[in-house]
Amino acid sequence: VQLQASGGGLVQPGGSLRLSCVVSGSIYSFNNMGWYRQAPGKQRELVAGIRSGGATAYADSVKGRFTISRENAKNTMYLQMNSLKPEDTAVYYCNAGGLLRTPGRYWGQGTLVTVSS
Repeated sequence: VQLQASGGGLVQPGGSLRLSCVVSGSIYSFNNMGWYRQAPGKQRELVAGIRSGGATAYADSVKGRFTISRENAKNTMYLQMNSLKPEDTAVYYCNAGGLLRTPGRYWGQGTLVTVSS
């Protein structure tokens, strides 16, 4: 199984980006998936998690701004990021195979999000 993340880039504060994570194989293999991020000099942290039944979890810092979703027919998970702030700058990783708030052993390669004017 491989996870392929994409969609990062440079955006101004207040802007939006949508990250995608495509699962090679079947997304149905994973009950829980999530997005994590790692900023320079900081530990990797949970951004958002999603369960196959639809339950979601978010870091307090992104609640109300980010939305996680999954489209099973396309084997794809998304992270819609709105009202981006400079502190959202990080490498974002998709993950699968863990719990709603705990990462599993499958990681995507990471996509860089830079929020700057």
